[in-house]
Amino acid sequence: MKIPLFPLQSIFFPGETVPLHIFEERYKQLINDCREEAITFGIPVFINNKMEYGVEVQLVEVVSTYNGGEMDVVCVARQIFKVLAFDNYMPDKLYPGGIVKFIEYDYEATVGKKQVIIDGIQQLYIMMDVPFKEISVSEFNSFTLAHKIGLSFEQEYQLLQIPNENDRLNFISLHLTSTITVLAQVERTKKVIELNGHFKNFDPLDFQDLKL
Repeated sequence: MKIPLFPLQSIFFPGETVPLHIFEERYKQLINDCREEAITFGIPVFINNKMEYGVEVQLVEVVSTYNGGEMDVVCVARQIFKVLAFDNYMPDKLYPGGIVKFIEYDYEATVGKKQVIIDGIQQLYIMMDVPFKEISVSEFNSFTLAHKIGLSFEQEYQLLQIPNENDRLNFISLHLTSTITVLAQVERTKKVIELNGHFKNFDPLDFQDLKL
């Protein structure tokens, strides 16, 4: 399928709200075409000088239009795709496009598995002293808080490419375990440093049965 493309060094996940500030002429034309023809477009991720995966988005609202024609728009992310071919221009258009293949994704996982991930995220937030907003297990999937658990850009890109929900949750679980372990070590180190120079109350040791 050939669709308009708007390459960015940003990652968006299905279901996510995508706010964009539009200022280039080619993308002004794209947004106007979306308004008039109800077409969707893709945001392929530009990473390591390549564009392989991205997400289809649909225009929801043009929030503001400025004197120079710039726009603030809100879109919603839908399906993930793989880029098969890229053209600098769509026919008779200023904006680029390309042939993409939409990838089948599933979102099935047990309530128990999802709850473990939610609990891990909550533990991470408590350790970082960050407010955690309760989220229902029924409303949670691997993409819900993907931007809010400390994944690197590269890790988010990896997550985007995993079609199976259980595999994505396992990926997140490994990250949470690693991050929580590191934070716990940092906290322990902090306490040791804070004790340095203070008088310490040692427990008396019994050497009666000491053997050398």
